Amino acid sequence: MNDYEMIFKRKSFHVFRNIEQINDQELEELQSFIQNIQPLDESIPYSIKIVSEGKRGSQYCIEFYSEEKGNYLRNIGYIGEQIDLWLAKKNIGSLWFGIGRPEEKQEGNQQFVIMMAIAKMPENSFRKDMFKAKRKSLEEIWQGEQLPLSNIIRFAPSACNTQPWKVEHREGILNIYRYKKPGKRGIMPLDKVTYYNRIDIGIFLYFLETCLIHDGYVFESVQYFEDEEDVEQVLVVQYKISKEKGGRIYE
Repeated sequence: MNDYEMIFKRKSFHVFRNIEQINDQELEELQSFIQNIQPLDESIPYSIKIVSEGKRGSQYCIEFYSEEKGNYLRNIGYIGEQIDLWLAKKNIGSLWFGIGRPEEKQEGNQQFVIMMAIAKMPENSFRKDMFKAKRKSLEEIWQGEQLPLSNIIRFAPSACNTQPWKVEHREGILNIYRYKKPGKRGIMPLDKVTYYNRIDIGIFLYFLETCLIHDGYVFESVQYFEDEEDVEQVLVVQYKISKEKGGRIYE
């Protein structure tokens, strides 16, 4: 099972019930996977800790730390979603736990960013029909020529289900925007909307790239630094896509 297949299986476990135990071998496999993960920006130092203090009934929490430089929040979202999909392969449920508070708020020069609660779950507790999940319509997030993946990437997880992304497709160019509808933030504190939405964009980009590879695209990406806080829409990444071969090329 690959990451693309796990997009359809994974779900956010807001409460963990009837959990099983993550055994030592599974924990070692998780730690090994984390050591070999592919960040979005290799120049940003980060670290990941697995702690036994669970949240909402979970067995463990994964804590993410990073130096506060560049697009570090986007980078953590991209890294964390790789872990999220890997966990689903092992029937380990997860929850991006934005309000979680760690015992240690700092690791050297790195600051705590976010945590993910995890627990081993019965296989039948994962998604059976992703398309029943509540998400924005395709028309709300996609402009221009549609692709087969257009209706899949809508299901990326986001803080308070805000889905802060828009895609514009023109002649093999995908422009990805972080979008915040004025006045819409759900239960999220006003001063945290942009913070979590920047993490969400990293999660979304991993979904998008996973789907591009699955559909046989090669792509080049240009990442843009976000220096605007309170704006409705800002360009974050531009992809140039083609079907000459499959894989990632970063600029």
